[in-house]
Parts: sequence; C-alpha cells; structure tokens
Amino acid sequence: MANSGVGISLQQFEQMNRRLSGKAARAADPVAAPAGKRVPQVILGVDPSLRGTGYGVIRTGAQPVALAQGMIACPKDWEHSRCLAAIGRTLREVILQHQPQVCVVEGLFFAQNLKTAIIMGEARGAALAVMGEAGLEVYEIATRKVKQAVVGYGAAQKVAVAKMVQRMLHLAELPAPDAADALALALTHAQEYSRYNLNPPKRI
Repeated sequence: MANSGVGISLQQFEQMNRRLSGKAARAADPVAAPAGKRVPQVILGVDPSLRGTGYGVIRTGAQPVALAQGMIACPKDWEHSRCLAAIGRTLREVILQHQPQVCVVEGLFFAQNLKTAIIMGEARGAALAVMGEAGLEVYEIATRKVKQAVVGYGAAQKVAVAKMVQRMLHLAELPAPDAADALALALTHAQEYSRYNLNPPKRI
C-alpha cells in the first residue's frame, strides 16, 4: 500500500496514547493554539516628537483593550538633550510596566524644513534606542497607511483619527491627539497581523 504521507508529532502520539489508555491529558501538558488563531499581544505604539511624543499600549484579542496612553510633554525652554532624556526615561517605564512584545513607530516622512526633519529624527532615535535596548520587535508604519486603516481615508484629520480610536477601544473620553496617533499605530499593527498580508509592516 502506498504511504499516505500523513504524519504526527511526538507530542500528538503521546496524547493519543494517553487517551487510548483512559488517562486524561494533564493540565500541565502544552496545548497548541488552533490553526489561524493568534495569541493576544501587548503592543506599544509611539508617535515621536521632541516636544510631545505620544504613546499608547493595547492588548489584542477578540476586542482590543487600551492599557495605557499619554504624551511625553517637554516645554519649549528645555534643551534638546533634556527632552530626549525624558522620552527615553518615560518609554523605559512604560515598557517595564506593560511588557509589550511589539513596538510600532510612525514611518519616516519628507519634511520641507531640514531643521524640523533633524529634530524629529532625534526624537525618533531616542525612542528606537529604548525599544532596541529592551530587545523588542520594532516596526514602522507610514502615517497615511495608519489613517487608511483606522479611518478609511489616508488624509484624515487628527480629530477623525482620535474619534475612531475612541470608538474602537471603547474609551470614555477622546484621547489627546498625540496619544490617539500612537494608539492608532498599535491598532493598525494588530489589524495587519490579524489577517494574511502580502505587504506586512516594515521591521526596523
């Protein structure tokens, strides 16, 4: 008879033997997740800015839940180095408290003002350094793609993004713009990985 080519793993073989012998599987025995079902993740979204870096943490599942959100505000009279230190310190605390498995940052954009681009790059670098230090998976998603995923329109205004984030996460109050953008990043990443995607977010 020709070999059917169907095989089973050692774990499946042992579980079959236990069932045949009348022994129930022990609670400690690992059980594989059903095919196509994803394990809930904690995702940190970060919208970097020197004076107001937004962050948001969600837990995925049947219904995503917001665990934390906020903005790292730095007054205009603070030196750049002090702002970057505040960004790093706060994000370390957020990561330590919520233990995300994945971090998502806003993708690079083309700024008309070179000075603005450099300043934004500094804030982004401070955030990425903390994420890399923690050994986390880090992805970037373009702003337009986030707006398209959350609102359905790539050029949506910030208030529209905030309202949709509030609705999707069942928040009691409208999140602040920078925090809403960070939560939208996390939600977009969760959506991208909840289905088969030919163009997954870029890992950095």
